Parts: sequence; structure tokens; C-alpha cells
Amino acid sequence: MGNRQNENRSSNLSFTGKEIELAANMLKTLEPTIDIMYYLMDLEREQTFVLMLLTAKDIDLNALLSKEKRETDILYEIDKEESIYVMLCQDTKVDGGYRFAERVIRNIQLDKGTDIYCTELEVRVRHYSPKQVVLKLLETFVKSKQTNKSNEIVFRSLY
Repeated sequence: MGNRQNENRSSNLSFTGKEIELAANMLKTLEPTIDIMYYLMDLEREQTFVLMLLTAKDIDLNALLSKEKRETDILYEIDKEESIYVMLCQDTKVDGGYRFAERVIRNIQLDKGTDIYCTELEVRVRHYSPKQVVLKLLETFVKSKQTNKSNEIVFRSLY
């Protein structure tokens, strides 16, 4: 007997049950930090920030990211079992975020890491709620996996 299918399921449903669990975990973890970043943006101490969502297999991703991050970057382990991490890079724009992601992916590859997926989201304005920011990051990540963009950087900006 095969897996049960939902006959009413729309073909454009973006998230699986596992991805919804991931979204809930990301929201719980990241919403307070994004609120703080928005506060700093209001005070004009921060102009933009970048969120990087990254996964890779066959490597200690936590150790690599901890070594690569700056003192102002914040690293979150979202799913240890699936090796999914989010890094918030303060005062970072498109070019800096992209170069950072290139360096991280290159180091993962040098350490023989596989199945690398990297999504970055630059946040320039406060028009989006923290929840919308997190869900946009995850949506972009899920789409990059669905379209097999392994070893690529998928970058989006919110402005």
C-alpha cells in the first residue's frame, strides 16, 4: 500500500509538513531578532541587513559558519538534524552578502561538503513584518531546492 494522497491538494502548495515545521521554528527564533534590527534601522544605526539560510551535508556547517562569521553577525541553528542554519549579517548590502556567501560555499566545497543550498535575503526597509521576512526567506529557499539550485546563491532583496 502506497502513501496516502490528498485529492484536494493544490499543485502549487509551496510547503510540505516538514517545511511548515521549519517555518514555525524559524519564526520563533528569528522574529525577535528582526524586531531588534528594525529598531536599529529606526535609529539609523543600521541601514540594511542580510539573512542567509544555508544547508549542506557531509560537513560540520556550524563550525565552518562560526569560524567565518564576523563579531556583528548572528548565527542560528534552525535544524541540527538537517544541518540548516540562518545567519543574520548586520549592516550588509547585496554585494557584501553575496561575496560572503561565495566564500562560505567555496569553503564548504573545499571541505568536501555536498548538497549545498544557500538563499540570501537583503532587507532594506521595514515595510515587511518580521514574519513576512522569515517566510519570504524560507519560500525562496524551498523554491531553490525544488528547482535544484545546489551550489548556487539565490539572492533576493526586500525594498
